[in-house]
Amino acid sequence: MKTLYIECKMGAAGDMLTAALLELINDKDEALKELNQIGIPGVTYTASSAEKCDITGTHVTVTINGVEEEIEHSHHDGEHEHHHHSHNSLADISHIIEHLAVNDSVKSHAIAIYTSIAEAESAVHGEPVSEIHFHEVGTMDAIADVIAVCYLIDKLQVENIMVSPINVGSGTVKCAHGILPVPAPATALLLRGLPTYSGTVESELCTPTGAAILAHFGSEFKSMPTMVTEKIGYGMGKKDFPVANCVRVFLGETADSTDEIIELNCNVDDMTGEDLGYALDAIYEAGAKEAFFTPVQMKKNRPGILITVITASSEKDAVVRAIFANTTTIGIREKICGRFILDRKIETIETPLGPVRVKKSSGYGVEKCKIEFDDLSKIAKEKGLSLTEVRKAIAPFINE
Repeated sequence: MKTLYIECKMGAAGDMLTAALLELINDKDEALKELNQIGIPGVTYTASSAEKCDITGTHVTVTINGVEEEIEHSHHDGEHEHHHHSHNSLADISHIIEHLAVNDSVKSHAIAIYTSIAEAESAVHGEPVSEIHFHEVGTMDAIADVIAVCYLIDKLQVENIMVSPINVGSGTVKCAHGILPVPAPATALLLRGLPTYSGTVESELCTPTGAAILAHFGSEFKSMPTMVTEKIGYGMGKKDFPVANCVRVFLGETADSTDEIIELNCNVDDMTGEDLGYALDAIYEAGAKEAFFTPVQMKKNRPGILITVITASSEKDAVVRAIFANTTTIGIREKICGRFILDRKIETIETPLGPVRVKKSSGYGVEKCKIEFDDLSKIAKEKGLSLTEVRKAIAPFINE
């Protein structure tokens, strides 16, 4: 499987991701020419060689009408304050993207990324998404970063994108309304549910744009898998640190996937249905991948319940504690199991009824595609339609 692995040991920003991906393209000059023909108003991309800690890579600069916008300091929940401000709504940005000379897939990905940023800002500030106006992430240079990343990923035609745990940096960030900890609130929301850590570098390493891009495209977030690497790209940041300030990307082939899981089992015969339901919720909250009940016959011919829980080894201790705390069992059996798994990624597809997420799985000679049910349900309720009507309306846009 053609896989892109993004290493974020120094966080991620839109320009760094663009530069790293550009290094994977066979004809970098031609790709840069194509980016400059996309039609973002006033935008010009240039690429130059850059060095960090004796490592050579690429630095990408975006100018607007010949001027590079200089970032002064972090602004308003992870956004950045510029000498020249540009305030745009999500509708404004979507309008710009829709009129660019790129295919519908690139447009769809770019709009989905900005939508996630708008939703994060909405949650932070308690305002409707329609009322959110962007500063740094709405100016042309940031639109250029998002479009470039989406365009280059589309050009690479990768089947799977994996991301390392993300270094968000440490310390504080100076904002328009005071000083906030790193990661700033909007960035933290965008990275919610993903593995992140705070390193020794006191700086905001992961920008909101970078966070939104990684969260959108990444199908898995873990250490580098076993892969045969064909190309490596280095995207350099502007600042200098004791550690090389770069995003590194690997393009190569990964084999069909396997992993190791833990199966935990215990029997109970003295719990009510209500208590069992509560216990199952607590076990899931502790990190279980799957949990289920099976009716069994126990000693003295008593009817009982076999509780089976599937979990990763990293979550085993927390899950074991949850089982003991929320059930009447006094012993848990453990089995270590190998597991064959299909590689999975989630894509957002634009349809006449609105965006829907589609889970695509592949490996072992098979491909599967499934629409996220929550999105179907949301559209059906909002539009007053049945699930069947929604599926039929969006079918031409999704190869399920």
